[in-house]
Amino acid sequence: MSKRFSYVCAMLLALGFASILPAAVGAQAPVYITQWGTPGSSNGQFNNPFSVATSAAGDVYVADWGNHRIQKFTGAGAYVTQWGSNGTGNGQFNYPYGVATDAAGNVYVADQLNNRIQKFTSTGTFLTKWGLFGSGNGQFNQPVAVATDAAGNVYVADEYNNRIQKFTGTGVFLTTWGSPGSGIVQFAQPLGVATDAAGNVYVADLLNYRIQKFTGAGIFITQFGSVGSGAGENFGPYGVATDAAGNVYLADFNNSRIEQFTGTGTYLTQWGTSGAGPGQFYGPAGVATDAAGDVYVADTGNNRVQEFVPASTPTKATSWGRLKSLYR
Repeated sequence: MSKRFSYVCAMLLALGFASILPAAVGAQAPVYITQWGTPGSSNGQFNNPFSVATSAAGDVYVADWGNHRIQKFTGAGAYVTQWGSNGTGNGQFNYPYGVATDAAGNVYVADQLNNRIQKFTSTGTFLTKWGLFGSGNGQFNQPVAVATDAAGNVYVADEYNNRIQKFTGTGVFLTTWGSPGSGIVQFAQPLGVATDAAGNVYVADLLNYRIQKFTGAGIFITQFGSVGSGAGENFGPYGVATDAAGNVYLADFNNSRIEQFTGTGTYLTQWGTSGAGPGQFYGPAGVATDAAGDVYVADTGNNRVQEFVPASTPTKATSWGRLKSLYR
């Protein structure tokens, strides 16, 4: 795990950039509404939460990496349940990095150092698993992110094999694309993967400082992003997500912010600065959206999840009794 934490150390150098980040332009940034989590191993606490996912039922799942577990919350942050412990057995994890759900409510976990994907029910009952260490089809060298599409297919960011692998929902290998490099359909540590309603696949290509967009079959469509701290640039694309409108959200880890783009890569807005206050981040690694357009961020270095609502829909705070969060 030295590469992961050496990159975290590099974040410290980037913190100085955050104070000079340009103001967001082109769209209104989502508004902070609530947060949950503190460092620790008790219910609702985290030890480096690297990924977050939502379900059609409105639940939120967090890959609690250092605690070797998945935690489940309501959309308002109330603790529901958890599962997992350190190990190699069914339902155990060796640093679960990525988490995703499908339309049926099943939960998929990228079990990083066990080099496998595990599938569970929404309550944590083990269903199946696939993968082992290697570079062949269906094998992994540290799977770190997982996503599903409307057809139930599963996409895995296979970090050190520098590729994306596609499976059925039961783990049958379908196809793969990617190789080491900086050209199109090449990757330098893909850390995030997401799909949109049209079946397109977005990959956070870490050390190439970009997002690459593909069809569901792996055909290259476009790319966007470059290294830096300006609008549309990034200094460590970790997590990526989409919303129902086709917008793309990037967790810009070392700039401690979230960036929003159109599905074709046009920069829209950004939010976040370095810190521990509401709406601030310390190495955000994961991002997800729900059906209402709310954005959830795995604020990894602060060991918490933060939730933001679209700026045009502040009335949601009223229904949750959180006016003080929205208007403070």
